[in-house]
Amino acid sequence: MQGDFTCKPLNSTLSLILAQFFFDRSRAYPYDCALMSKPPFHKPFPRQGDPRKFAQQGVELEGVIAIADLSRLADAVEGSKGDIQVKLAFGVNEEGKRVVTGNASGDVSLVCQRCLELVTYTLESDISLAIVWDEDAAKALPAYLDPWIAGEGAADFYEMIEEELLLGLPPVAYHGEPCVDSRLYSSGKPVEVKETKNPFKVLEQLKSSPK
Repeated sequence: MQGDFTCKPLNSTLSLILAQFFFDRSRAYPYDCALMSKPPFHKPFPRQGDPRKFAQQGVELEGVIAIADLSRLADAVEGSKGDIQVKLAFGVNEEGKRVVTGNASGDVSLVCQRCLELVTYTLESDISLAIVWDEDAAKALPAYLDPWIAGEGAADFYEMIEEELLLGLPPVAYHGEPCVDSRLYSSGKPVEVKETKNPFKVLEQLKSSPK
C-alpha cells in the first residue's frame, strides 16, 4: 500500500505523553504516524474482479475510470479527456440474490444541437443490478431486477459501467441558456429542437422488457 506520511512538529507536552507509549523514545518517528492514502476517488477503479465473491463478502469499491478507457462512451461524446467517478457496493438482498448497487458520474462534452458548439453535460447513472451467470438465470429474475450477466469467474466491471453510462446519454444536447442570436431565426423565436433517435435507448428497452 502506497501513501504519504504526514507528521507535524510535537510540542513538549505531547512529547511527554508519547513517551509513555513509546517508552524509550520522546518523539514520534515516521512509522509511528498515520499513513495518509490517496482519496478513494483519485484511485483507478479496478477493471476486473469476481462479482459473486464480492457479493458474498460485501465488498465496496470506489475510484475513477478514464473516459479514454471506455471506448464506446468515448466514441459517443466529443473527446476522451476526463474521468468517471464510480462507487459500487456488492451484497446479497433479502431474496438471496447477489446484487450490485452504486453510481457512476462525470462531465462529458457533447455538441449543442442549436449552436453546434460544445456543451458540458454531467452524465450520471444509478446502478442497481442482479448478478447472474447466463441468460437463463436472467430470465428467472423478478421483473423489478435488471440482470448483469457476468459469466463465471472474473468479470469486466468497465464493460458493465460503460453500458449503464451509455443508457444515461441524452437523445440531444443543448445549452441551458440561449446560445444563438434570436435575430438569426426567421420567426424571431428560437426553434424547438426535435429529439433524434438515441441508439442506446434500445438497450434500455431490452432491460425494461418483461422477463
